[in-house]
Amino acid sequence: MARDRSQRDDYTTPLRRLGLGVLVLCLLGIFLIWRIDSPRVERFRAQVVDRVVPSMDWAMAPVTGTINLIRDFQSYRRLTDQNQELRRELRQMKAWKEAALQLEQENARLLDLNNVRLDPRLTYVTGVVLADSGSPFRQSVLLNVGARDGIRDGWAAMDGIGLVGRISGTGQNTARVILLTDASSSVPVIVQPSGQSALVAGNNTAAPLIDFLENADLVRPGDRVVTSGDGGVFPAGLLIGQVAADPTGRLRVRLAADYERLEFLRVLRLHGAETITDPGQLVLPATEAVPPTAPAVPDEEASGG
Repeated sequence: MARDRSQRDDYTTPLRRLGLGVLVLCLLGIFLIWRIDSPRVERFRAQVVDRVVPSMDWAMAPVTGTINLIRDFQSYRRLTDQNQELRRELRQMKAWKEAALQLEQENARLLDLNNVRLDPRLTYVTGVVLADSGSPFRQSVLLNVGARDGIRDGWAAMDGIGLVGRISGTGQNTARVILLTDASSSVPVIVQPSGQSALVAGNNTAAPLIDFLENADLVRPGDRVVTSGDGGVFPAGLLIGQVAADPTGRLRVRLAADYERLEFLRVLRLHGAETITDPGQLVLPATEAVPPTAPAVPDEEASGG
């Protein structure tokens, strides 16, 4: 086996060298022929090209395919970059769209505030809602207006449509508004068109109850509920909402104010109202002061001096 392999190497090595020499000579001859500047050589080159090139399409197919693949890859890369850029622009447009919608809603609420018809004798101060109580047992919001703006306890606060609540506690720069839904809120109202007097009592739900109604048979769901002005706490005629009946048949008020989106509130100046010092006085009558009685004198001190 070793002898056969050596004999095979003795034949293949000279053949490889001979083939390599012939290939080099052919390439050198083609180079020289291709570089010779002669009309005859030019015609020869043209004939060679005419005969060889058309029949070499099969050999050029891989090259052409590779070139097309590279071009397609470059085009795909450019499309990918453009797609990423379009996505970034789309995200920016969505952010601008959200900002535009928020500005549109804010503008609509401000327009609603300006379009509310009030008594010409009433003036108002518009404030921005800073925060809410965040408690299910206390329904209130905080405004960025306070004593420096002349805000007083008991004044009514409205949004663009209806009554929201009353001022209960003022600071120098802020004021707290107790909402109509708070359990401590009770407002005397009139149900239109029947003219029935009632009391809207908050119960920490989105639909306060209607209590102390004179004649419930004259009230229908959908009737308007407005403030009556009794007690001098709220001005008369402020819209609160509409009458609605719950599944148990009890009458409630579907509030006109949008409590889900309280951003701006209008505080009505009511200088003629009585100044409120105790929130309990809004519902319960003031107790009459009883004069103190003199303490009893013991018999021994009375007799013995």
